[in-house]
Amino acid sequence: MKQIFLSGLMTLCLCACQQEPPKPSQNLPSPQSFEKSYVDTHNGYSEAVVITSGNLKTIYISGQIGEGVDLETQMRDALSKMERLLKGAGANMNDVIKMNTYIVDYGPQSLEVFRGVRKELLGDSEMPASTLVGVEALALPEWLIEIEAVAVIEIQ
Repeated sequence: MKQIFLSGLMTLCLCACQQEPPKPSQNLPSPQSFEKSYVDTHNGYSEAVVITSGNLKTIYISGQIGEGVDLETQMRDALSKMERLLKGAGANMNDVIKMNTYIVDYGPQSLEVFRGVRKELLGDSEMPASTLVGVEALALPEWLIEIEAVAVIEIQ
């Protein structure tokens, strides 16, 4: 009998000591919404997608290719296209936080061209995070380079 009483007493204590589950607060902020806009949609993709959330705008630039007979010319043209897309979204190259570059038939001479043009156009301080990948081919055989980027700006 004593064991049953103690067991019942322990169960009562456990139940009485448990806290009530927290009630949802009426003052919690609702999840922040965002807006998406698509820039120059064609052939199954967009040249850029712009996400606006609160006072931040994030611009995702699809891989830009350039025209020309060599890597340097194509790189300059691709970066020029990227600049136009950024400008259309209210940003510039200084707002780029991440850049991925794909170069066909990559070799040491490609790195020299890549670094030279990038330094000339973007400077050499406060650089975005960057990935450079040598690839066998891009979507079309005449393309030697493709550059994609992500930029973030604060909006008023």
